[in-house]
Amino acid sequence: MPTLYHHPLCPHSRFIRLILAEYGIDATLIEERATERRPEFLALDPAGRTPVFVDDDRTVVPGASVIAEYIDEAYGAARNAQRLLPPDVKARVETRRLVDWFNVKFFDEVTNWLVTEKVYKRFAPQGGAPDMDLLRIARANIRPHMRYIGYLTQTRNWLAGERLTYADFAAAAHISCADYLGDAPWDEDEAAKHWYQRIKSRPAFRPLLADRAPGMTPGRFYAEMDF
Repeated sequence: MPTLYHHPLCPHSRFIRLILAEYGIDATLIEERATERRPEFLALDPAGRTPVFVDDDRTVVPGASVIAEYIDEAYGAARNAQRLLPPDVKARVETRRLVDWFNVKFFDEVTNWLVTEKVYKRFAPQGGAPDMDLLRIARANIRPHMRYIGYLTQTRNWLAGERLTYADFAAAAHISCADYLGDAPWDEDEAAKHWYQRIKSRPAFRPLLADRAPGMTPGRFYAEMDF
């Protein structure tokens, strides 16, 4: 069985967990606190970042974007119409653009600050209290992203076009972290909220909704389908 080294509130790990679940690929989950810099984990990925995927043949695939491409190459073709990276070249470009938008831009502006300040600092050797200024910035930054999601879903069936793609799961992974921490502004855009309700209701999402961080109660809407 493949193995995924992950952290429950790492949005990039959640992105890969959603893809694996959507494709019905069972994987052993090993929780990794990257700040501990375990030699065994660094041997898999010298960058020391989650997620890292190890396939049945011991192929080691580090990083969310690389893992997503690997899963498409190794498993995607058999999915036909359910393939999450579309076969059409233009659709693939748009899907990759939006995956990069959420895994890089959204992460840099929102989830990195929220998760680092509220979660990772709790376990880091040089932790400390959350920086409230950074949290305020992240909470302000998430609002235009929600409006952008709303704009996309008002003109398309899913974020990248008419079919469900990696783009939807990348966006949902990051928003789910903000939602767990009580920082998803569901009053910002009704179309974005409706899109999230649709993807949140998929069976692939259920394991994420069962996640609990030690000592942290999830936000009030986190596990609700209708909110």
